[in-house]
Amino acid sequence: MPADSMSPDDRTSNPSSISPAPVYSRIVLKLSGESFQGSQGFGIDAETVHTIARDVKEVSDMGIQMAIIVGGGNIFRGTRQKSLSIDRATGDYMGMLATVINGLALQDALEKQDVKTRLLSAIEMHEVAEPFIRRRAMRHLEKGRVVIFAAGTGNPYFSTDTAAALRAMEIKAHVILKATRVDGIYDADPEKVPGAKMFDRITYLDVIQKGLAVMDSTAISLCMDNRMPIIIFNMNKQGNIRRVVMGEKVGSTVTAG
Repeated sequence: MPADSMSPDDRTSNPSSISPAPVYSRIVLKLSGESFQGSQGFGIDAETVHTIARDVKEVSDMGIQMAIIVGGGNIFRGTRQKSLSIDRATGDYMGMLATVINGLALQDALEKQDVKTRLLSAIEMHEVAEPFIRRRAMRHLEKGRVVIFAAGTGNPYFSTDTAAALRAMEIKAHVILKATRVDGIYDADPEKVPGAKMFDRITYLDVIQKGLAVMDSTAISLCMDNRMPIIIFNMNKQGNIRRVVMGEKVGSTVTAG
């Protein structure tokens, strides 16, 4: 539950009521693989990853328990490899391995900034990551370590969005923060449609019915069934993670109503 009894709406509707105490004390941050590639359009951009690490450190230093789900689309995305004629399951496993590479890159960047970090993989590979065990992950969080979840759910046909929703339920997170390159949820692609309308708040049902590209339908349904709030925000604006956990009005919020 939130760190105190005041809701984020109460805090943001009246700026003078914003408390120095964080609204959320345990969060899941969802990072796409594309967020690692920077302006180069592929692979891992060192400065971009170090910028992400600085933002994560800022929030971790506040005592917020942070788990991070990383995607792998900057290296390999199975659903986009149609020209290779790769079997869907095989392509998904390849994508899962790409998330481990990104997880290692983020772990290294965080540890260079003295952030205690653990990489947990849904596919066992003991030489580079711990296996995902729910109680172990929660214990790491309680000890103040940033936990990075890699390899999605460990199963093909499930996206890293679904993995983020699943892990958030398992570790009893208070909110999912999904980092994007736009300010929130729009009724059309704001990068292609001038004047696209941004939603401050929207329900899970509306996201599904309107077919909005927030998270895939499996992830949204899982969050809806468990009343897990989702905040979509712009990761390219430094300090936005801190602003969200402090209850400032940032991005778009998906809730039950």
